[in-house]
Amino acid sequence: MSDELAQSEARHRGRSLKRHSALRLLLASTVTITLVIGLGAVFFYRHLNENITFLDITDQVGADRPERVAPGKPINVLIMGSDSRAGDQGMKQLENGGARSDTTILMHLSSDRKFAYGVSLPRDAVIERPTCKTDEGTVPAESGAMFNTAFYYGGVACTVKTVESLTGVRIDHWVVVNFNGFKDMVDAIGGVNVCVPHAIDDDQYKMHLKAGNQKIKGQAALDYVRVRHGFGDGSDIGRMKRQQSFIASMAAQVVSAGTLTRVDRLVKFLDAATRSLALDTGVGNILSLAKLGQEFQSIGLDNIQFITVPWEWYEPDPNRIVWNQKLSDRLWKKMRNDEPLSRRLSADAVSAAATKAGKKATDDPSPTSSPSSSPSAQTSEEAAAEAAAEAEANGLCA
Repeated sequence: MSDELAQSEARHRGRSLKRHSALRLLLASTVTITLVIGLGAVFFYRHLNENITFLDITDQVGADRPERVAPGKPINVLIMGSDSRAGDQGMKQLENGGARSDTTILMHLSSDRKFAYGVSLPRDAVIERPTCKTDEGTVPAESGAMFNTAFYYGGVACTVKTVESLTGVRIDHWVVVNFNGFKDMVDAIGGVNVCVPHAIDDDQYKMHLKAGNQKIKGQAALDYVRVRHGFGDGSDIGRMKRQQSFIASMAAQVVSAGTLTRVDRLVKFLDAATRSLALDTGVGNILSLAKLGQEFQSIGLDNIQFITVPWEWYEPDPNRIVWNQKLSDRLWKKMRNDEPLSRRLSADAVSAAATKAGKKATDDPSPTSSPSSSPSAQTSEEAAAEAAAEAEANGLCA
């Protein structure tokens, strides 16, 4: 890892920051986009379409790509969260690197449109990064690289190529959500409901939240999903679960009557959301994006599952992880063959509609190399106490 990236990592660790989960926000955005277009708002449609950044990375990805295995039309979408800049500078970062992406989800939509699942790819996983091409030259392959270096050094194309190289899964579409506009999205819908297990009064990070259920927006909302210090045990896992809970609550509010019947809120949210999107040129326009969103919506949120790629601790560095090779190979084979998740792979899955605001978003598995206790060995009281303790550790209400 270069000094430049190491310094960048150190700065971000010092601020205790992490970017946000993107998928539920994308689903909510496409649902509302569809509704607005359905109202015949042609002028507004053009405005929203001009907000979105479209980028062709065909040459950078190259021809050496996985074949499509499954018959029919399954769709695999790579979703990335980024802090890239706006305008021409942001476009250069998407093409050539220089921005950070701490959130990556590989989504699979079945050819029969009966199921879908998203697999989170942790940024700190140690991987084999392939050689990548950018407009400015070649990014050499690296053994033992952190997963998020692909985006930092080679932008979207290198991330797509890295994921395809590691999984053997062909990426059909990609989406980058720029979370610099996150506050605008939250404010546009009047804030988001959360539940904080205990009062937060942290002058260092300027975080002041009362205990219990409350609605937050603006900088407080951004800090809630980014700051690690002061919440629970201060871990990245806790922050990730808090982010998932927040995004689920936000998506629920976006599709609620309180937003859909308020044209002013709907317009502001869509404007902020589309200004934060970059898409592959294969999507084409906002109508195609809305159609893609409808494909997921037609499945039903209850039939969309989310898991984290099976992982284990990286022995040389306790701050890093690696994919569990045996289980992750099984996972990618199922995705390539357009098959649903097995019971084992989905044991800790959460559905897109399952999370309530402020509750635990998911019980992400502990490292797969560690044994887990059998559910039958626990009483209901013990299970409830364990869930409450984990929620508290993650900065959530039980």
